[in-house]
Amino acid sequence: MYQFLLWRGTIHSPRLIIFPPTPLPSMLRSTAFMLVLLIGRATVADQAPAVSFEKDIRPILKAACFHCHGEEGVKEGGLDVRLSRFLLEGGDSGPAFVKGKGEESYLYQRVRDGEMPPEESHQLSSEEIETIRKWIDAGAPTLREEPETLEGPLITPEELAHWSYQPIQTPEIPKVQGTELVTNPIDAFILQQLEAEGFSFTTPAERKTLIRRLKFNLTGLPPTPEEIEKFVKNDSPDAYSQLVDQWLASPHYGERWGRHWLDVAGYSDSEGYNTADKVRPDAWRYRDYVIRSFNEDKPFDRFILEQLAGDELIKSKINNLTPEDAELLAATGFLRMAPDGTGGAVDDKNLARNEVIAETLKIVTSSLMGMTVGCAQCHDHRYDPIPQADYYQLRAVFDPALDWKKWRTPAQRRVSLYTDEDRKLAAEIEKEAKKILAERTKKQDEFIQATFEKQLAKLPEELHELGRAAHATPAKKRTPEQKDLIKKHPTLNVTAGSLYLYDRKAADELKALANKANEIRKKKPKQNYVRATMELNGVVPDSYLFARGDHEQPKQKVLPSGLTVVSLTSDVPEIPENDPKFSTTGRRTALAKRLTHPNHPLTARVIVNRIWMHHFGQGLVATPTDFGQLGSKPTHPELLDWLALEFINSGWSVKHLHRLILNSTTWQQAAHRSQELAASDPENLLYGAANLRRIDAETVRDSILFVAGVLNEDVYGEPVPVMADKVGRWVLGIENLNAGRPGKVIPLRGKEHRRSVYVQSRRSRPLSVMEAFDLPQMSPNCEVRRASTATPQSLMLLNSEFALKYSKVLAERIQKEHPDNLESQIQQAWNLSYGRNAESSEVVEAQAFVGEQVKLLEGRITLKKGDVAKAIQQEALANLCQMLFSSNEFLYIN
Repeated sequence: MYQFLLWRGTIHSPRLIIFPPTPLPSMLRSTAFMLVLLIGRATVADQAPAVSFEKDIRPILKAACFHCHGEEGVKEGGLDVRLSRFLLEGGDSGPAFVKGKGEESYLYQRVRDGEMPPEESHQLSSEEIETIRKWIDAGAPTLREEPETLEGPLITPEELAHWSYQPIQTPEIPKVQGTELVTNPIDAFILQQLEAEGFSFTTPAERKTLIRRLKFNLTGLPPTPEEIEKFVKNDSPDAYSQLVDQWLASPHYGERWGRHWLDVAGYSDSEGYNTADKVRPDAWRYRDYVIRSFNEDKPFDRFILEQLAGDELIKSKINNLTPEDAELLAATGFLRMAPDGTGGAVDDKNLARNEVIAETLKIVTSSLMGMTVGCAQCHDHRYDPIPQADYYQLRAVFDPALDWKKWRTPAQRRVSLYTDEDRKLAAEIEKEAKKILAERTKKQDEFIQATFEKQLAKLPEELHELGRAAHATPAKKRTPEQKDLIKKHPTLNVTAGSLYLYDRKAADELKALANKANEIRKKKPKQNYVRATMELNGVVPDSYLFARGDHEQPKQKVLPSGLTVVSLTSDVPEIPENDPKFSTTGRRTALAKRLTHPNHPLTARVIVNRIWMHHFGQGLVATPTDFGQLGSKPTHPELLDWLALEFINSGWSVKHLHRLILNSTTWQQAAHRSQELAASDPENLLYGAANLRRIDAETVRDSILFVAGVLNEDVYGEPVPVMADKVGRWVLGIENLNAGRPGKVIPLRGKEHRRSVYVQSRRSRPLSVMEAFDLPQMSPNCEVRRASTATPQSLMLLNSEFALKYSKVLAERIQKEHPDNLESQIQQAWNLSYGRNAESSEVVEAQAFVGEQVKLLEGRITLKKGDVAKAIQQEALANLCQMLFSSNEFLYIN
């Protein structure tokens, strides 16, 4: 029986309150250690010491020393450093410090001389060492009286007070001077900080700039010249908000914003883990589920629930799924995105299984909690209040579905989408095909026998009886005499495989019947599969804490739970061991309900911060997957809370947040800033202007196809395959190595022009044209994309077959649309690529460039048929188009 100790009071008047275990949340009852929480204040504020153990020293020792001196009962040298009192008691070498005498204290001397900690990675900084000396010199003060014993991890008030664990507050909308600039509360929060620093918003973005920024933001594609012209000429006050709604309703919106979520979910069409990198044939159904969910503006709490526990929501039978339930199973692909080599040969299958689980937990916690929970897999978290037991209690939520002792390989997780109706129709079609095949078999036997008799007739009659017996006997059962006869007279060995040698007409007739049966079978409903996460009925494994994260060293049993620190700060639902309302344990549904409960301090903040990040290029919290001690503090904490509450109160509508952000003055600002603001706020953390942003890898490729006029806008479906070309670059194509690499080219019939989100995403095969532009690696997921400027990007746009091909396609397009008018062609190229007219000086320079290229190309291009002069002009124009694709104005959005 475990007790929960709540220690309140001051140094002078401590009070110890012991609660019996029964009324406590199940999470705390299930914790296999005594949780000691110190809450209170040491004394009045003016008596608080400048440096204290709890606030300054304990975090240093926890990060570098606890694992050898106190954690899990380990006390090297007999020393426990988890409490100041323990340090004073000391170990085998005596007290660790002498109050008031830092230089003479053993603790200070060992860390100063670099002897402790022994691991180089944990060496203390000079500032940390100096803090220890100052604390000892000050008399080693503490903020409160310490407990007599510690039987488990300690969560201090300082850790509990971290901003991200506090309940979401309802902030008051700030009052600002520039009220005319406030479109909605977002502007008030942003403007308040700008005005506090003596600044205000910059000027609004020009309409051409704004529409270009907006369409890229919502759809990942540039606006057409017609869309730009229509918007610029529209004087309606709601012209802009209408554009927002128009592109939020576009299927391209889901493709763009679904891709953002696929990053953090770790989406991949291959297993990764090792060099085999096996293909996941059904992963794309999860990708399509995500895109549809964003297009439908599925409430995000429901989106989370379906991804964590879609299998616990289905109502139809697993062998006769409705389309709705098939979609719910596809949603659970979220829990199948981690690298997984368990379907092939691995050195240690149990290690591989547990690594899959660990990577899955990392995806779940980083995407939904914004916490580095995985750091507690082997020991208590070094910086955040996440005990190791918390990690395994959270893992216990998933153990029934990811049972490493009753593991299901990727192939075993595939669930057929065949229904009873499909099976019935398939059986009828198979019956029809078998009739044809039965007729074929009958004819085949007749043809073989007739052919055999013709061949037998050519032999002496005395061999006929032996010949017929040999022919009627299976080859393996023939007597030596029969085998000898066949060897001497091979023409007697008439079989289905050799019939064509004797009777071509008969063989053709049989082939026609086989083809007819195959054509009939093609009418069968295709048997599709979904990559799903499901619990095995009636199998609920026990969950254990693993010593140092080693699955071969299980310790105490643990029960499913969320993070302890959240339960201590917020009134959120707990996770039962088994929910009787479900045929499964219901644990994952309970976790989803806990995470999306309005009182949960993390989930809504994490999601709105990520949405803000994709709109502005930076989050209100710069570390979107780390809201802990090592993460960044929010630049605008009140705005973060306001957005989180607005998100929850809107029914978790992502499109509602989009409308708020996109219609704000903050988002519609121009990208230029005053010198004073730039000097005061170089990282633009005050949001006094828009950020100049480079388009990402997928948008580079999609925009080139779109501008060239060949983008295939089909939605959903199987991915476009990736293969190696002759020089080993990864390009679009169907793998065919029969004739060497790449072998015979198999046409993709327009699929090569599909959007990049539909290109096969294999961990070992990043499409070369996108890899240069920071295409993320899913290991296991992408927490935030980084935009670099590197030489390979220019080289790719200068030399790649992709850039050369579609520069020429764009040249062909503008030649066709504006024949025999170079100036009009140049203007069209500028409008398509940049969304604006070329300036007169740019037209002159472009004309001169094309003229120079024509001279260089003369004599180099010859044609058997066609207009050589036109071909030269087109090639020169293609070189100009390639320059546009390679320019900063094409690659950056202001």
